Amino acid sequence: MEGAIDVRVLAGAAGALLVALMLSEFFVTFMLPRRVRRDPRIARGLNRLLWRPWRGVARRLAPASADTLLGLFGPLALVLQLVVWATGLLIGYGLIEWAVAGGPFRTRFLDSSSLFLSAGGLSGSNALRAVDLLEAATGVGVLFIVIGYMPSVYSAFSRRETAVSQLATRAGSPPAAATLLHRAAGREHWSELQRDLRSWEEWAAELMETHLTYPLLAFYRSQHVNQNWLAALTAMVDVSAFVKATLHDSVDAADITFRIGRHALADLALQFRLEPVPVDRLSDSEFEELFAIVDRSTAENVDSATAQRRLELLREEYEPNAQALADFLALELPPWFHQETRPGARTPPPTHGAGRDLVGSRASSPRAGQQE
Repeated sequence: MEGAIDVRVLAGAAGALLVALMLSEFFVTFMLPRRVRRDPRIARGLNRLLWRPWRGVARRLAPASADTLLGLFGPLALVLQLVVWATGLLIGYGLIEWAVAGGPFRTRFLDSSSLFLSAGGLSGSNALRAVDLLEAATGVGVLFIVIGYMPSVYSAFSRRETAVSQLATRAGSPPAAATLLHRAAGREHWSELQRDLRSWEEWAAELMETHLTYPLLAFYRSQHVNQNWLAALTAMVDVSAFVKATLHDSVDAADITFRIGRHALADLALQFRLEPVPVDRLSDSEFEELFAIVDRSTAENVDSATAQRRLELLREEYEPNAQALADFLALELPPWFHQETRPGARTPPPTHGAGRDLVGSRASSPRAGQQE
């Protein structure tokens, strides 16, 4: 008899520990604004355990089928996390009820299955009633938090994809920095590019915040195979880096957008415990073609050698993290060029006098150094 009581005490302690672990994971995942390295261990372990074989299977399929399969992972992983946490709570409360009331564990486990329904009959000892009430309160709290969490996730996804689609109309699909620079320099729309840079700054900051809070959003795919959030973010940083490297005077809009974009790529790579991957996405010949786009405009730019040296240093700050994320998430980084922006494509003749808009207006921009 004494041995049976000891087993029940151990079972009760194990059940309480399991409930505390599940609730702490649930709290960190759904309610706590997380730091970069404060990710729930169970959720992170499940994601990594399932993602690698899932990605391996997708690599054997055609691109469209692979993208469809990869797109299923984010929603299914979220459902699986909920199932694991709910099962853990059911087992934990079943062990606690068995420790308090005794009897067959199977009966107590079935009693605890009312976790998300009601407090049951509230029969038995006062201790058992207290456990039943706590169990019912936990179930109601978890249910309402999940109901509030789902719209937040899909609202963040919708805002992200709206920006991705808007960028596609300006930079092509997938987005390319040269297309945006060709549009701005060829038509002397530098002020328009400056406005775009400022809106990208806001989008990159929101993307970083939402994807650190809801890491599973990174696995949610865009609606089109040749579009993805990582390509959009990288293309924005590409344009910002090239403007910073090429123009004589510092451009606050480009500087700030570059800093927040680089910060987002670094934090997201750290979120998934990824090591930077060296990559060279722009050859010397491609740089000369890209530099010629801006050199034909009226904006005051540095010489080609200086611009290339500056751009190489800037690219080293973000491209390795972008490539690490692309490899891990099975996403494609954007090219610097589309076919229509390579030599031979027709460029509208420049209209003199508008080329200094990007450099001129900076009174309303905060200094870039304040962003970090």
